[in-house]
Amino acid sequence: MAKKNNTTESFEQQLWKAADKLRKNIDAAEYKHVVLGLIFLRYISDAFENLYEKLKKGEGEYFGADPEDIDEYRAENVFYVTPKARWQYLKENAKKPEIGKILDEAMEAIEKENPSLKGVLPKVYAKGNIDPINLGGLIDLFSNIAFDQTKERSADILGHVFEYFLGQFALAEGKKGGQFYTPRSVVELLVEMLEPYRGRVFDPCCGSGGMFVQSEKFVQEHQGRINDISIYGQESNQTTWRLCKMNLAIRGIDASQVKWNPEGSFLNDAHKDLKADFVIANPPFNDSDWSGELIRNDVRWKYGIPPTGNANYAWIQHFVYHLNVKGKAGFVLAKGSLTSKTKEEYEIRKNLIEADLVECIVNLPAKLFLNTGIPACLWFINRDKKRKGQILFIDARDLGELINRRTRILRPEDIRKIADTYHEWQKSNNGNYQDIAGFCKSASLEEVRNLDYVLTPGRYVGLPDEEDDFDFEERFTQLKAEFMDQLKEEEMLNKRILENLAKIDLANLKNDIEN
Repeated sequence: MAKKNNTTESFEQQLWKAADKLRKNIDAAEYKHVVLGLIFLRYISDAFENLYEKLKKGEGEYFGADPEDIDEYRAENVFYVTPKARWQYLKENAKKPEIGKILDEAMEAIEKENPSLKGVLPKVYAKGNIDPINLGGLIDLFSNIAFDQTKERSADILGHVFEYFLGQFALAEGKKGGQFYTPRSVVELLVEMLEPYRGRVFDPCCGSGGMFVQSEKFVQEHQGRINDISIYGQESNQTTWRLCKMNLAIRGIDASQVKWNPEGSFLNDAHKDLKADFVIANPPFNDSDWSGELIRNDVRWKYGIPPTGNANYAWIQHFVYHLNVKGKAGFVLAKGSLTSKTKEEYEIRKNLIEADLVECIVNLPAKLFLNTGIPACLWFINRDKKRKGQILFIDARDLGELINRRTRILRPEDIRKIADTYHEWQKSNNGNYQDIAGFCKSASLEEVRNLDYVLTPGRYVGLPDEEDDFDFEERFTQLKAEFMDQLKEEEMLNKRILENLAKIDLANLKNDIEN
């Protein structure tokens, strides 16, 4: 990790505050591409320069190597950076008025020399609303990131900074930010429960790639072999796909099988023949615009044809379809998927349960997700269940802590409690699992049948009926806060309009119209 200053703030927090101060009036949705692009540029430049110095010395295996030979870098999976795109050159030119143009040209040159980055890097720096002085300030800021004695550590540090900034931009964007970023604590919980040590990991709605980053990190932390994992993904939003490609590249993760197409996973499945060991995903909740009417007879609908007005059960069957015979899936869905009574969804849920594919359901706390107030849950599907005829229900609604009035996170101890409960239950008679009233319950399929295939954990762990899922006071407070925020946004917009109107010279405007 990078060195921390002697303050209560972490290195990443200080860096974020400094970068955010330079944002001025630029919208967070636009600014994130400016900032994340620079972090990525610093990363690939450091990796390049590290290898460049070795090639230049020409010692050992690098004897006789040409430090400007692109093939030398491709052989080591290092991006080649042209002279005018290298960080030192950018740093030397940071104070020039044309620094935006220099940065855009640097991005274009890097894409030209590295085909895997084609169409990925942002070319937004010469836009008129970005102050060259602030751009120079950002270059200075990222130039001063301290590495522990050696540039060998830069990938770890910059990767961590990139991930932290993604989360901060998601918070800054609020609901829009939730479209590209799954909260880190939710991703950590999914990965801790699935334990993807080796095999093919698939996310067909991969956003900015957090599921993949966490999977690789999990393997590293558990001393596994990172090359035992291969990544497959798909994303329909091209801007988000670009963030994903940069996020994976900065971590040294092979992103060649992370695909983009505007049709999305349902209409244009980029991995039709893939049978994965793990599926980890956070699809859009209750998506009504998924073009289901165009694929009514799709081979993926083995357990029933999903309704055209809601994609939840289309996603579930898409995940199941892509699992191999021993594959496992962990994914986020709207909590309504556990109880929906529409004919199609009820039948699909019933068929999945009777096929003994549903292994575990986790009820999540409120306020975890940035883009929705809809209650959420985790589903775990397992084609190779050890405890046949049983489903584990975990009610985690009371876990986590608020980091602000709108946002909750799961703490490490919460993640550990839920994951340990699941893993002990999986051990059957050899584990230390036991039902805990109000928290967890191992229910038989017969019990689930008796409750008409409802999968809400509260029905099984001993809490009141479905009414307890709605906290009137909490919902009222949330709606009030959202209403006040909306009023503030409208006040700010009206203020800007009045300020702009005040700048208009009415006499000149009248003359212009008359002439």
